[in-house]
Amino acid sequence: MSKNLEESGLKSIFSEYDLFFIDIWGVVHNGIKLYENAVKVLQELSNNEKKFILLTNAPRPNQTVINTLKKMGLNNFSETVFTSGEASIQYLLKKFNSKKFFHIGPLKDFDLFKTFEGNKVLNIDDSDYLLCSGLFEEHEDDLGYYKNLLSKHIKKKMVCTNPDLIVDRGDKREYCAGSIAKSFEEINGDVIYFGKPYPPVYEIAADVKNKKILCIGDNLNTDIKGANIQNFDSLLITGGIHRQEILKLPIDKVLKNYKTKINYFQKELKW
Repeated sequence: MSKNLEESGLKSIFSEYDLFFIDIWGVVHNGIKLYENAVKVLQELSNNEKKFILLTNAPRPNQTVINTLKKMGLNNFSETVFTSGEASIQYLLKKFNSKKFFHIGPLKDFDLFKTFEGNKVLNIDDSDYLLCSGLFEEHEDDLGYYKNLLSKHIKKKMVCTNPDLIVDRGDKREYCAGSIAKSFEEINGDVIYFGKPYPPVYEIAADVKNKKILCIGDNLNTDIKGANIQNFDSLLITGGIHRQEILKLPIDKVLKNYKTKINYFQKELKW
């Protein structure tokens, strides 16, 4: 039975844990502005000498996300940020260093492959593999476009740098790279994922051995499923990506629909 922390707050349980994996988008900010209560949580954890990682499925290097957070006003905790993009860069430099890739995603994601940008090709036919960081700006709402584009390239590996299917930017819901990867799998394509819920990103981001760990996030498919896969405890933020579902159905029913379980829940992250 999961416990509601709406009244007691994270302060009522934090002492039980050695390490916290905290999602960023949907927990610390909404894509536009920081959540003040969440920032207070980070400060309190720091004051109590608790280790936490701001683990995000962002298809960018760590520094790019750090710069974005600073622009929003989060000037501390830079050393705690770790992205799915950073994990994928490490893998690509090791395994695909000499391979040509076709980039699927917006131009703003160029910093993801800056260290190996000479391997980028403009014609998908010339590529050895597909690097997916998101959607093209001119095709951000049409997943069918990508199925058509990729239908002749299912023998190539796709590296997906953000397994999230959707994200909310303020009040607007947007597709993420994970939606394209899922579409590619539907036509029998093979995808290598970096980010939550897949275990490697946790192991690269921090030493998880012999630690009591709590994962905090708003996405059942990534944040919570990642915790479940590795038998970490979890705290679901119900005011995030699943808020409309949770308004309509009991939370236990929503969890069952996603085949997940949680230890705690809060509407927003609060101390």
